[in-house]
Amino acid sequence: MKNPLLAAIALLTTLGALPATAACIYPRPPENLPDGATATYDEMVEAQKAIKQFDADITAYNACLELELQSLLANPEIDEGRKQELRVMQTKKNNAAVDDVQAVVDRFNEQLRVFRERNKKE
Repeated sequence: MKNPLLAAIALLTTLGALPATAACIYPRPPENLPDGATATYDEMVEAQKAIKQFDADITAYNACLELELQSLLANPEIDEGRKQELRVMQTKKNNAAVDDVQAVVDRFNEQLRVFRERNKKE
């Protein structure tokens, strides 16, 4: 697997060290994205790295949600109506997480355009 966090979750779950129903922890988005009008090149690169890490963390979070869902769906005591509710909840959580990543990327890209435009003039 490309993502070490995802690989670790999968391995620990498989080995039983981490129950499949363990709470999935939502990752924190990068704080204080640089202002393209004043940021240095290094600040922009660091922000890009932070965003890529956030994206990877969200991917791991969504994988955790999927493991959690599959564990719940495997429970024979849960009726089909509840299973459908769980699927809908998981889809909403997944979509919200992806939307959060996209919002951060959009904000960064806006600042990146400002940064590039500023550096064209210099």
